[in-house]
Amino acid sequence: MRKPIIAGNWKMNMTPSECAKLIGELRPLVGHAACDVVVCPPFTGLAAAKAALAGSTIRLGAQNVHWAEKGAYTGEVSAAMLKELGVEFAIVGHSERRQYFGETDEGVNKRARAALAADITPIVCVGESLDQREAGETEARVGAQAKAAFKDMSAQEAVRVVVAYEPVWAIGTGRTATSEQAEETIAFIRAIVRELYGEAVAQAIRIQYGGSMNPKNAAELMAMPDIDGGLIGGASLKAADFLQVVHYSAEGTK
Repeated sequence: MRKPIIAGNWKMNMTPSECAKLIGELRPLVGHAACDVVVCPPFTGLAAAKAALAGSTIRLGAQNVHWAEKGAYTGEVSAAMLKELGVEFAIVGHSERRQYFGETDEGVNKRARAALAADITPIVCVGESLDQREAGETEARVGAQAKAAFKDMSAQEAVRVVVAYEPVWAIGTGRTATSEQAEETIAFIRAIVRELYGEAVAQAIRIQYGGSMNPKNAAELMAMPDIDGGLIGGASLKAADFLQVVHYSAEGTK
């Protein structure tokens, strides 16, 4: 049985004081959520967020993690650094990281494995561009990304990963994949996991939808059998909107 997971990716928004304020607004209304709830502030807000989350059921995530334990990697942050701040999740391979900062499938795999080694759950993002979808290349692109992300991972490691399917064409554009489109691709990702690790891992791994899930479409998307949550961007920056997504229904595990 898979417990849904809703994670807010705050991207390059929120100063430390703003992080604490938003968490203060979320805390009283999240305690009875039927899903795991994660917030992912920018690196500068992690310490303030951790303090604001004390005693809360909301869990702390980071927006990236480097694969090396330490070294000459200016501007990067290691898994050990995140772990000491109380981070439990780390987004890896977000489309914006791939698009703007040149992150590769190989690097995504290395970052994910570094997170796992530090007992941090990686939220591994995969997805296709509009051109790739219109050319009928969705499965080829998403399948290649997924297989690369799981390279050299054992089944015991793979089952701890959260996958986020984020169609690049539906991020920040106001466009959203239909629930059927999202379900179809996420079911395909689950089939890839089944091919790599077998039925038990495929049924246990959680796969989110990360393409503009919001209060209006969350319930419909979450009703799909293979969609286990959402990686939420813009709607996670306003407490009222994020809470509507978190409380998409009264359902528990799938």
